Amino acid sequence: MVQLSRENSSCVTRILMHSNPLDLSWCGQHKLDRTGVTERVQGEQQATEGLRMREVSDRLGIPAPTLRSWERRYGLPTTVRSVGGHRRYTEDALNELRLMRDEIARGKGAANAARSVGLMLDLNNPAGWRVDALLDAFRSRDVGAVAAALELSRVGLGLDLAVDHVLMPAMRQVGTWWETGKCDIVQEQFATSSSRAWLARLMTLDAVTSDEPPVLLACGPRDLHTVGLEAMAALLVARGRECRVLGTPTLEPQLVAHVRESEAAAVVIVSHLPSQRREAVSAIRAVADTGCPTFYAGNAFAYRSGREGVPGTYLGESLALAAALIMEELDAERS
Repeated sequence: MVQLSRENSSCVTRILMHSNPLDLSWCGQHKLDRTGVTERVQGEQQATEGLRMREVSDRLGIPAPTLRSWERRYGLPTTVRSVGGHRRYTEDALNELRLMRDEIARGKGAANAARSVGLMLDLNNPAGWRVDALLDAFRSRDVGAVAAALELSRVGLGLDLAVDHVLMPAMRQVGTWWETGKCDIVQEQFATSSSRAWLARLMTLDAVTSDEPPVLLACGPRDLHTVGLEAMAALLVARGRECRVLGTPTLEPQLVAHVRESEAAAVVIVSHLPSQRREAVSAIRAVADTGCPTFYAGNAFAYRSGREGVPGTYLGESLALAAALIMEELDAERS
């Protein structure tokens, strides 16, 4: 069994989830972008001497001319030189490049992506140590420690920042560890269940009694992860809206039936699977055809081309900004 080591947890670089809208990071944990993590390779000669540019290009799928361009234009990554003057890429440099690559993959221009990477790696980011603390709690499999870490983040940063800057980056990191074999499925499931328990408690404490119809939140027909949706619901409930998170999988006929039966005030649909985008778009269209205000997000819509012709409002990457946008549109309809 692979365990989350304390080293893996303490190596988490300070992360800042920037508000420039794109991916939402609504936590399809196994499919989302990498956070700012320095993967240390103990005892490997390459980790100390560094990789050659060709090796980095092959490993990360980034052409060598692009690597040179990023270093020349944006000073990214910081490289060392061999005795002969050749570039050598350390694990820290590889991490910077992974972040840059993934930001561009979400549709950002190179300059904006470089700025985002700089923010993620900002050691002065107040959320950074809180992410470390949450990852330590996940590693220990202590439900109380997870709740305490999240609650301290909520009190110290406010719920919006605790969700965007602490919970979601930590969940994505656990997903990355699972993908790369640094934790097992039991540990991934613990992180998910303990985070969901904290969110459920928040929604219970902040629950409102209202005559207004609820906001429905659903995954795409083939998506299974709901942590992001539940975090979104917690943010909306904290703003005074009743919310219902539908179970998975939520097939199109069931979703439309829920919309009609509840007379929903709005529907949020999140899909992280580009391969299943067609089914998600079909569900979005079916909901929009009912006349209900429709919002959508997720990796399936990360590229602008993936949003062409899709009805409704795209929410972007920040859950807090998404909640504010939904509230703004609902308030506008009511007035």
